[in-house]
Amino acid sequence: MKRKLIIAVSGASGALYAKRIFFKLNQLSNQIAACGIIMSNNARQIWLEELSDDLPVFDFPFRLYGKTDFSAPFASGSAQYETMIVIPASMGLIGRIACGISDDLATRAADVILKERRKLILVPRETPFSLIHLRNLTATAEAGAIICPASPSFYHKPQTIEQLADTVVDRVLDLAGFDIQTKRWNDV
Repeated sequence: MKRKLIIAVSGASGALYAKRIFFKLNQLSNQIAACGIIMSNNARQIWLEELSDDLPVFDFPFRLYGKTDFSAPFASGSAQYETMIVIPASMGLIGRIACGISDDLATRAADVILKERRKLILVPRETPFSLIHLRNLTATAEAGAIICPASPSFYHKPQTIEQLADTVVDRVLDLAGFDIQTKRWNDV
């Protein structure tokens, strides 16, 4: 079954996570019916600051939507997008989602995914969490979101920063229901 999904990239630090998920989704294109990308203005700035390269999303077969393009198909539940991944997820975006504030396409898409009881995966990249952050994360989890912190694992001894980021990205892709090849705990 091919999936319809949305990837939102916020202005949180961690652009490498977004870059790696774009790369891996491109490799999984045979499992994707449609993939819409939303990037905040801050996400573009952080991307250039942290990665010092052009946005590769333009090289992939995904459609990039403007942050206020409410004509995007996934702005409505009738388009039947199954999954939304916010990677990295800023605390500001999570706060707006938690409060139901649909003031841009990313928050509207998240609102639609939650109201339709579909899969919203939030990948916060923040430390430490304030009480406000924890309450917003709790509210989104109670509404049905999956919280998958950008906390890499080390048990497979990653040798590069990309391999380290992939421990999070692969987990997110697993949660989204993709059939992926990855290192798993106690693999022989």
